[in-house]
Amino acid sequence: MRLNNYIGGAWQEADVATYTAVTNPATGDEIAQVRLSTKEDVALAVEAAKKAQKEWALVPAPKRADYLYEIGRLMKERKEHLSQVLTTEMGKVIEEARGEVQEGIDMAFYMAGEGRRLVGETVPSELQNKFAMSVRAPIGVVGLITPWNFPVAIATWKSFPAIVAGNTFIWKPATETPMMAYEMALIFEKVGLLEGVANIVFGSGADVGTAMIEHPDIRVISFTGSTETGRHVAEIGGRHLKKVSLEMGGKNAVIVMDDADIDLAVEGILWSAFGTAGQRCTACSRVIVHKEVKEELERKLVAQMADLTIGNGLDETVKIGPVINEKALEKISNYIEIGIEEGAKLLAGGHILKDGELGNGHYFEPTLFTNVKWDSRLAQEEIFGPVVSLIEVTSLEEAIEVNNSVKYGLSSSIFSQDVNKVFQAQRDLDTGIVYVNAGTTGAEIHLPFGGTKGTGNGHRDSGVAALDVFTEWKSVYVDFSGTLQRAQIDNS
Repeated sequence: MRLNNYIGGAWQEADVATYTAVTNPATGDEIAQVRLSTKEDVALAVEAAKKAQKEWALVPAPKRADYLYEIGRLMKERKEHLSQVLTTEMGKVIEEARGEVQEGIDMAFYMAGEGRRLVGETVPSELQNKFAMSVRAPIGVVGLITPWNFPVAIATWKSFPAIVAGNTFIWKPATETPMMAYEMALIFEKVGLLEGVANIVFGSGADVGTAMIEHPDIRVISFTGSTETGRHVAEIGGRHLKKVSLEMGGKNAVIVMDDADIDLAVEGILWSAFGTAGQRCTACSRVIVHKEVKEELERKLVAQMADLTIGNGLDETVKIGPVINEKALEKISNYIEIGIEEGAKLLAGGHILKDGELGNGHYFEPTLFTNVKWDSRLAQEEIFGPVVSLIEVTSLEEAIEVNNSVKYGLSSSIFSQDVNKVFQAQRDLDTGIVYVNAGTTGAEIHLPFGGTKGTGNGHRDSGVAALDVFTEWKSVYVDFSGTLQRAQIDNS
């Protein structure tokens, strides 16, 4: 199967084009070939999107929303198929894949509801016989650059608010996971979305991503990926005076206080740390634990980690699938060496799995370190794999300080039965998302998603806040006095 670009409502076959293999990380098998496009392909997509946007912006927002309702309905109808494809190309277990597809369905219906709101403001004018209001206006053509770890959910966070607000888009999915983009294009085609509203250009970040950021007619870039790449996106976008929305890395922590429900905390840590094989920007990478319960937590974590089943995510009994590729395995393995060199104690895991059928895929053992220093590389740098570090503290204040010591600020969590500690923590934890008596994952689509510091640049995906990325505020003044009224002069 060869995946070609979807531009202007049509599949773009090419006489001469370069393709690269898409492999199943669970088995190593090739499952498709995806096109490596050029800046000329980006220009073609922008031309189609720009042409369509003028017409699309004139479609009433409730009518634009009707397409999202239909997209959500088709995603729901095809949910199991989409989930199977997602697991095959990305590796996450089928239960998680179904959850991710459901997130896209939820986003379709939620943003469709915004088609009857797109709320602005009406305010009293300071002058007589004058009306004042603000409205949201579409920006134009927007560029979406999405990662491999959530190949459909993150795309819906970006594309659906863009659509309902009256924009058209060019979407560059990750080359590791292009098949979900192909499946979404089939859905866009099926619902009869105006040709040119949704455009998909496959290819590398260096070629396609850079061409998108530099193209003068793409007014917004919404990017999710690593902090290093995000800085590059911001630098180029800034030179071209684009609106740039960045959602980047995390080094998320679960705080476990001495009054916590330890069994519940263990469940939350296991799910947050090892779900998606730790390949989430919200994954729990640190556990900041009070010294009074540290030994109990360690013991229970090690015992339950031993029961985690590892393998092909299409197997319903498997709890942890593969990491995305060989490069990811090498990176994770290097951090194991770093942790040992820094003096941390390895309690469980720490190895690439090569036995039997697992040897054909990219599997890493769930790994737990203890006695980790809060300022070590193991505790400060994003690993993006199933590796957790336990850091001992003696107070809530110290726990919050350790949590905030990293350069990221996406997600944090606290397990405590003390309401006073909980409210202090949710106030003082410097992250965009805070969970209480739950792990660091599980964001819902109707609240803003994003973080502080090195995690982002102030914008948010999901929730109504996502509309701020894809709209401009326009202030409108209607003077029906029949005379010239000068604000701040004639009313002084």
